Amino acid sequence: MLTRRVLLSAPLVALPLAVRAQDGFGAFVASVRAEAVAAGVRGSVVDAAFEGVVPNAKVIELDHHQPEFELTWPQYRARVLPQTRLDKARAVYAREAGKLASVTERYRCDPRIVMGIWGLESNFGERTGTYRVVEGLATLAFKGRRREYFRKELINALRILEAGDVSPRAMTGSWAGAMGQPQFMPSSYLEYAVDADGDGRRDIWTDRADVFGSVANYFVKCGWRWGEPWGQPVQMPRSLSAAETGVERQRTLAEWQGLGVRRADGTAFTRKDVRGAILLPDGAGGDAFMVYHNFSVIRRYNSPVFYALGVGLLANAVA
Repeated sequence: MLTRRVLLSAPLVALPLAVRAQDGFGAFVASVRAEAVAAGVRGSVVDAAFEGVVPNAKVIELDHHQPEFELTWPQYRARVLPQTRLDKARAVYAREAGKLASVTERYRCDPRIVMGIWGLESNFGERTGTYRVVEGLATLAFKGRRREYFRKELINALRILEAGDVSPRAMTGSWAGAMGQPQFMPSSYLEYAVDADGDGRRDIWTDRADVFGSVANYFVKCGWRWGEPWGQPVQMPRSLSAAETGVERQRTLAEWQGLGVRRADGTAFTRKDVRGAILLPDGAGGDAFMVYHNFSVIRRYNSPVFYALGVGLLANAVA
């Protein structure tokens, strides 16, 4: 059986706490301050953001020496979508249904997809990262492998602090700067974060209305089609070659049906004019999915096929 795999980070050995400021870091901070001020950020905001900041040794280690191991689709699915998470998704969805509906209807995005993102990115808001975003981004911009990219994200983070939506200490996230419950990079925050409840702040760290609205706004601005599905499990006949599958090989559902493809329960598709493609995430003989335009929009959030399938299946679980 052909397999496709996804890469995940393996656990790392614990490292010492943040290192002492290294030679040149002070000059680096001064250059960032000048650039941020030129971009409209007050010097006092930059100074407050960098208070106590030094290059973080653990961030450097994560950036330079990330161990990786490979998972097949069945392994990934079992890890990301265990029954406990599916059960939790249903319970959380029932609890948040009112708020989800009011926010997502305004932005015209499927609330179940917002739930899928929320569940995979932060386990429904429980795991958002404990790194100071400015410290992590400054470390990567000073000593990381993609310094130009992270310097831009660092300036964007300072622009967010200038807007007053969050304090430097409350601006926490992953070691690479992904922030809050939806794990937005600062550039994504500036483009897509919204103040959904009208309290004057775009708070993706603690305000669930803003979290839901920001994710929904992201999807809509990236082309989400209201009322259309992301995809569905299907039955694929043995006579159909795996070479005919993949996101690039789209056909109408009438054409796929003519080739023997059916819904997962064996029945015919209800619409015949919609175009879709078949994905076999673990090769011929494994799971098969028909995916549509909105699947590509999920991949705008995070591109791996396994991830997008995980979001979609978690969304399906709360239906």
